[in-house]
Amino acid sequence: MAGPKQERAVQTREAILRAAAETFDELGYAGASVNLILKRAGLTTGALYFHFDSKEGLARAVMNAQPETIVPRLQSEGLQRLVDITLFWSHLLQVDPLLRAGVRLTGEQASWGGSDVTPYQSWAGIMADCLREAQGRGELQAGVSPEELGEFVTEACTGMQMFSSVASGRKDLSDRTLRMWRLLLPGIAVPAVVSRTEVCHERLSNLIG
Repeated sequence: MAGPKQERAVQTREAILRAAAETFDELGYAGASVNLILKRAGLTTGALYFHFDSKEGLARAVMNAQPETIVPRLQSEGLQRLVDITLFWSHLLQVDPLLRAGVRLTGEQASWGGSDVTPYQSWAGIMADCLREAQGRGELQAGVSPEELGEFVTEACTGMQMFSSVASGRKDLSDRTLRMWRLLLPGIAVPAVVSRTEVCHERLSNLIG
């Protein structure tokens, strides 16, 4: 059982991460100073550097926190779980500063000397895990590689959110995600699974709760 000091340390780290995400989301890496982040968090410099070694380290933590905003909150399995992850992602990118900042920083990192492919690899791995489970349940067509498809869906979502951001401020991202699955499912899933996999706004509404 965690003691009071450990609990406070966890809460402090989460407060810094959230304040940093909100600031990075609004201002990008270059505009988000450590002082602005600390002011928003209501914490001291010492508190920040106890948990993160630099502004860059804090940015990397925000980038790599993306799956935590989604994956633990879903209960579905197999191919439906993969669909649900992307649907929930399409919604949270419109409302969650932590996810939004992670996506922004990952795309902007070349401007501050970063070249960390870990966020993309993490998503591809999560998606491949869903697909391996789907494969074990007999949901995928023969010849579909969970690893290749996991990478492809990650790549597709990356480009899709960029397009949507410019086209509509991501307001149409959920529609684009639904369209992606309507196009993809017949080519990767067996017919019975295509017909029972929920790809609709009602599914997204249920996930949001």
